[in-house]
Amino acid sequence: MTIVAPARTALVTGASRGIGRAIALGLAEAGLDVGLVARSREALTEVAREVEALGRRAVVAVADVADRSAVDAAVAQVTDALGSIDVLVNNAGRIDAEVPLWESDPDEWWSVVETNVRGPYLLTRAVVPGMLARGGGRVIALNSGSGVREMDTASAYNVSKTALFRIGGSVHEAGFDRGLRTFELAPGVVRTDMTAGMDMHRDRTEYTPVERTVEMVVAMARGELDAFSGRYVRVTSDSPASLLAAAAAQDAPGSDGRRLRMRPWGEGDPLAD
Repeated sequence: MTIVAPARTALVTGASRGIGRAIALGLAEAGLDVGLVARSREALTEVAREVEALGRRAVVAVADVADRSAVDAAVAQVTDALGSIDVLVNNAGRIDAEVPLWESDPDEWWSVVETNVRGPYLLTRAVVPGMLARGGGRVIALNSGSGVREMDTASAYNVSKTALFRIGGSVHEAGFDRGLRTFELAPGVVRTDMTAGMDMHRDRTEYTPVERTVEMVVAMARGELDAFSGRYVRVTSDSPASLLAAAAAQDAPGSDGRRLRMRPWGEGDPLAD
């Protein structure tokens, strides 16, 4: 397996608050310079001050991740300022109304898909060429348990998180031998503005600490978990230590382990092979 150097720089989308802000600060604390992307300049500027207080450089790039021109400009701005983008964290995301598909609003539904799928696509498309030119890099998608199972509501969110697997898998298959590493990272249910407004979490009293996600992102950025490229990691059941132990024991997922696949109905299924 090609050895890819630990990341020195990062770009984090949705970095103005919640999980994105925590990841940006965690990467800065780990020694990385960070590009911060979101739609609110004021909020990003505050996060930039926090990054700089940790002794690292911060670049504020205001952009709607679904806007191609804005994304290309943001990536160019961060690259020019930091010299590279070694790890991309596609964190920005939205959820649609918690209703069955046939009750959904078509405009809202598609807008969620644009943010959650077109956004990571555009960011990955813009960042990866530079990574390849430097011998590799890492792309981390903030995914969800919703991406690996059906849901009865919020179908746009469900569709978008499943689609992230295909984006990451495509980049892994096409770029692994050239030094690209991709990860599908599920943070569990973290207390954020988004989860606070969701009916399914209305009575929830226990949340997954965001620090677990930050710890995992830092380990991925350092290259400690490259053996899990192209695969699904969930912080409620995984930790860097548990994944490293699995790899050391040669129990790391095989070719299909932790990847999105069709399950046959049994040995008699003609598609079982």
